[in-house]
Amino acid sequence: MKYITLACQLGMTTELLVKKMVAYAEEQGIEADIHATSLAQFVEEPGQTQVLLLGPQVKYLLKRAKEACDPLGIPVGVIDTRDYALQRGENVVKQALALIGE
Repeated sequence: MKYITLACQLGMTTELLVKKMVAYAEEQGIEADIHATSLAQFVEEPGQTQVLLLGPQVKYLLKRAKEACDPLGIPVGVIDTRDYALQRGENVVKQALALIGE
């Protein structure tokens, strides 16, 4: 099981992308728990997250995210603006898997 977390300011704007990512993962037979949250909530409770992806609108929070994730060994990335805008769930799943070495 892969645990992928997307973070934005409030955790709401990434919900549609999460649905697209879940659909792609299911089509490919990838067992994944993909969810969205705010960065503040993630910092409080990272859970089983294996990779954190920030929405492009909050890429300014990358340093804070890395400070929270580095001690836990969780890789952090920023979702490509085009992939986010066009809701390319496939590309974002592939980005997440690459960050965790899959």
